Amino acid sequence: MTDVTPSKPARRPHHWRRDLVELAALFTAVAVADSIAKLIVHGPDGPVLLVASAVALAATAAFHSWWSHRHGHSPPGTAAAGEPGGTEGSFTGAATGDGHGNGEGDGTAVHATTLWRVRTTVRDTPGSLAALCTALARGRVDILALQTHPLSDGTVDEFLLRAPAELAPADLAREISAAGGRDIWTERADAHDLVDTPTRVLNLATRTALDAAELPLALRELLGRCTIRSQPRRASAGSSRDDGAEEEIAREGSLEGTVMRLRDPSGGTISIERPNLPFTPAEFARARALVGLDARLGPRMPRGRDVWTLPSGREITVRRADTADIPAAREMHERCSPETLRKRYHGPVKDADRYLGHLLSPRFGRTLAVQTASGRLVALGHLMWDGDETEVALLVEDAWQRRGIGGELLRRLVAMAEEAGCDSVYAVTQSGNTGMVAAMRGLGLPLDYQVEEGTLVITARLVRTAARPESPGPRPPHGPYAPAGR
Repeated sequence: MTDVTPSKPARRPHHWRRDLVELAALFTAVAVADSIAKLIVHGPDGPVLLVASAVALAATAAFHSWWSHRHGHSPPGTAAAGEPGGTEGSFTGAATGDGHGNGEGDGTAVHATTLWRVRTTVRDTPGSLAALCTALARGRVDILALQTHPLSDGTVDEFLLRAPAELAPADLAREISAAGGRDIWTERADAHDLVDTPTRVLNLATRTALDAAELPLALRELLGRCTIRSQPRRASAGSSRDDGAEEEIAREGSLEGTVMRLRDPSGGTISIERPNLPFTPAEFARARALVGLDARLGPRMPRGRDVWTLPSGREITVRRADTADIPAAREMHERCSPETLRKRYHGPVKDADRYLGHLLSPRFGRTLAVQTASGRLVALGHLMWDGDETEVALLVEDAWQRRGIGGELLRRLVAMAEEAGCDSVYAVTQSGNTGMVAAMRGLGLPLDYQVEEGTLVITARLVRTAARPESPGPRPPHGPYAPAGR
């Protein structure tokens, strides 16, 4: 744990007996040298005495080297058990140096370190956290941040640690377990995790306040690696007393181990799942507060517009779209050919309008609209949150195709995905949709192709700006009219 004030090195004890011995040796050496000089000058055996003096000096130097090695200061952590500064054990492969992973002040070299996020459950008794911190200190592991999550049968402690690079996760978990920890979970961290929790939560609240589409991303960043799905409200044929009970549960939310359910302010339910790591009541309260903020603010979306000039010289406007654009999107559907709609939606053309409410909802992603100077909508580009993956889709009106609009929309959508921290985006299309295939190739990114029953899934690997976990791989094909977030 990083201290507020830098720690000072311990004062070394003054050994007065060694000083007396060294002073006596110095006077003796001076007297011997003076006697030898006089004998050499006045005596007949000068060469013999020179050789004898050289031997004596060599012996003295050897004795001094042995004495310094025997009584010198040992490196930190190497004192015998029971002596001041001694330890009873150490991590396998732990590096020497100070508690911050460097060797400043003790003459050792600077060691490489690794950031880890570690969560463990300990007993809620005095001294349990101290024992855990002592075990980490023995391995020269620095605690950068600590969060506590009280439970009914213990306390969940979440650490951000800086450990020696050679310290294996298994060794770290073994020492934590020996110190009383259980249900240990470890994950590599990066520089983004160095931001303290209150600052990170305030930043997430600000992002959510500015854009309703940020809520799923903010929840994922708040809770770590998890899968978030928004289920739309389902109309029921009838109502009963049980229906009222289910509505009350949805309003308050529910927490069941690794699954959290919250009431979506726009209708329906937000389901959050994190495998192998149960949510704590504190995390549930934070997520519910963030969703409550979204509900209080109501519908909102950035209203910025960007004027773009086509190669032909004609100007068009690119802006964010939401459910208010559904009427204009339906009119664009009517102007599109059946073949264009079939390539986009992979199903019956007559059902295309049914999914505009889902596709244009900020809750399920972000949509870019292209309109002419007269205000006519001619193209839509969708970036959709699909659990822990991200899908891109394009629809360009027939009369405006082959003008570079699709490629420009796709580049902007990919830039938004990178800004949101996504590792990859995928597009579900048909092998005969040469326009979409060419637009994906035009990104200049590594692409993966997967074909199944005539459906082509193209996954683009985005440029990594920080160390993140590997993407789970290409997305398998979906059925007809299967939009993201289902």
